[in-house]
Amino acid sequence: MVNYINIYSIEKAAKIKLDKGIYDFIFGGATDELTLERNRTALDAIQLTPRVLAGVGETDLSTTLLGIPLAFPMIGAPLAFQRLVDPEGEIAVAKSLHDNNLVYTSSTMSSISLEQIAEKSPGPKWFQLYIYKDRAITLELIQRAENAGYQGIMLTVDVPVMGKRERDYVNEFELPEHIFAANFIANSDERTSQNVRNRSAIKIFTDKQFEPNLNWNDVLWLKSKTSLPIILKGIMRDSDAVKAVEYGADAIVVSNHGGRQLDGVISSIEVLPKIARKIDKKIPVLFDSGIRRGTDILKALALGADCVLIGRPLLWGLSAAGELGVKKVLSILQEELIEAMMLCGYSSVIDLQNNKGLIANSFLNVETNSEFS
Repeated sequence: MVNYINIYSIEKAAKIKLDKGIYDFIFGGATDELTLERNRTALDAIQLTPRVLAGVGETDLSTTLLGIPLAFPMIGAPLAFQRLVDPEGEIAVAKSLHDNNLVYTSSTMSSISLEQIAEKSPGPKWFQLYIYKDRAITLELIQRAENAGYQGIMLTVDVPVMGKRERDYVNEFELPEHIFAANFIANSDERTSQNVRNRSAIKIFTDKQFEPNLNWNDVLWLKSKTSLPIILKGIMRDSDAVKAVEYGADAIVVSNHGGRQLDGVISSIEVLPKIARKIDKKIPVLFDSGIRRGTDILKALALGADCVLIGRPLLWGLSAAGELGVKKVLSILQEELIEAMMLCGYSSVIDLQNNKGLIANSFLNVETNSEFS
């Protein structure tokens, strides 16, 4: 395997290898992709003020999330249709995460069924859920996840309709015949690989099926149907974070869906500190949208996250070199995080989360003076 030196070199290899329509489906964001870009520029703008002579000879990246021990504070984000980039798809990604003692999150729209993923890779897994107009479909998915040994339900709350991803329109993107939503294989008339031109066939499917009137009572409904922990993904306001606690969520993910839903939304990292302060450690706060470097993970943890999710880079690794490519992505981020912690003078995740002064005041002043409620 090529000795990739960072996540961007792996992305470059994936772009060369993948069909343009598939690459754009993975990489692209909503409409003008302003939020997609802002997720990165906001992370890049955060400056660090390291401490020295801190005696950091070794680092301990281990942590625990909802009772699950993690080798370092990162889990796999839910990603649809992973067999688009490699025949092993979701199984290869799940194995890679589990081999590194991390959690895999299986997408409702996976190209391998949730049962097959669990059978082939028996490590800790969460199941990402959309609530369907037909609640019987939702209930069946929950029950199947429970029966397959999944340890949490990640409810995506920011998709009452799918965002307009214009790259897919330009490419007239449709799934190949052999790629489909494997959790719904029995519903052949609802396959997402419909022959549709000038629109995203996937958007047509999801807008038809997903509940557009999603509200807080649906969180209560979900809690009444499962004893598994409920993680709400897509929180961007501190007032919504407070409601998540009130309505019994076990964790939240601060996320703008990687810039793939509403364009013009503020970056996830800019709202993270205020949300974390409001939550005040009542439940875990997870973060996603834009992680590409170990220093990004360090910044998120220092600003209040308990753990981060990584999405697109997993598919770039899978595209570039299969399961080994995914493992390379994980090792790069882990090694970069270790180095960043040592250079900043922090020996453990707890030490980092209790930091004083690591994030430069220039960012904190901007964040403190902003209102996101």
